[in-house]
Parts: sequence; C-alpha cells; structure tokens
Amino acid sequence: MSGQDPKWQKDAADQNFDYMFKLLIIGNSSVGKTSFLFRYADDSFTSAFVSTVGIDFKVKTVFRHDKRVKLQIWDTAGQERYRTITTAYYRGAMGFILMYDITNEESFNSVQDWVTQIKTYSWDNAQVILVGNKCDMEEERVISSERGRQLAEQLGVRFFETSAKENINVKAVFEQLVDIICDKMSESLDNDPTLVAGGMAQSKGQRLTDQPTNPTNTNCNC
Repeated sequence: MSGQDPKWQKDAADQNFDYMFKLLIIGNSSVGKTSFLFRYADDSFTSAFVSTVGIDFKVKTVFRHDKRVKLQIWDTAGQERYRTITTAYYRGAMGFILMYDITNEESFNSVQDWVTQIKTYSWDNAQVILVGNKCDMEEERVISSERGRQLAEQLGVRFFETSAKENINVKAVFEQLVDIICDKMSESLDNDPTLVAGGMAQSKGQRLTDQPTNPTNTNCNC
C-alpha cells in the first residue's frame, strides 16, 4: 500500500468521526501481525503473506461508547533491519498490540525487548495488550496460556490468545484496546481538558500530525 493511495486520501479527508486513535501492531517477524490486521480490517485471511517491508497501515472506523472512533492501525516489520523505520512511528501512538507466536519460543522471549522499545519511543500513557497469536495451532504450541497470562500480569497489561486464521478474539483485542484508551482519555480529560488538543487524542476534524515525514518505506509485499 502506497502512502499516496487515493483511497487513503479520501478516507483521511472524511471528518465524520469523534476521535482518531493511532494503534501499532508490533512483535517479531512472522508472528502473524499482517494476517491479524487483515482479518480485523477486511475480514480476510490468506497464508500467502510474506514479511512486511518497513510499515503498512489500514484505517477502520468503529463505534465505542456512543463515539465514532477512526482507527489508524499500523502493521510494523519485525526484522531488526527495519527497527529505525518502525520505531519512528511509535510517537503519538495511543495503543500497542504486542504480539508473539504461541508456537515460537523466541518470539515470546522477545516480548520484554519490545516493551523496552515502547517505553523508549512512545509516550507514557500508551496502552498495551499482549497477544499470543496462532492459538489454532494447538499441537505445535510451546508457550502455554498460563505463561502468557503470567507475563501479562508482570507487565501490567491485558492478555488475549488469538487466531487470525480462525478469527478467534481478533475483534475483541481491538475493542478492548479502544475501550482502555477511551477510559484513560476520559480520566485524563477530567483533569486537563486541553489534552485533546495537545495530542492525547485527535478530536473531530483533526488528523494525526505526528507521522514521520518522508518515511523510508510504507509498502508491504503482502
């Protein structure tokens, strides 16, 4: 998907929303981030996806708490060589879906490194949900649900096991993340109403303005 996609330009110009939230899906390569995004945004699945090059995104509008919320969802490459590109997009993100593959020990062991990336490059109030993906592959499982829950408790974040292939908990993850962001935003706005204008969330008629200029690569070989 090109950053100049006319469909994106048309959608971005649509101001019929109350808030716009920027969300990122992060984690090691091949944990299923792109499949997860396509299942949520397009309700589609294919096993033919290849590794994302740089970063890709989709836009989806949802209704939560009587509000029309536009989600700008970024699918980031997991490979180390793209880290400089992808971490540039952390700034201004309202929420992160931090994903590992339940059949891959290395992807689970890397979760703490990704948490460090979030703490280093995002703002303090960014919300995180830990996701153990590919739960349909039970026979190949190496990370138990209990280990995932324990890690989430240690990190102080919510936890889901999901399957993009079987469409298990995909929608629930996004709904939970949006709900958490809305709740935190409401709490913060009660204390300081200027936070909406200052970047807590983008209000009606505003677009996210904190994207890196001239990104190196926004294409995906999907």
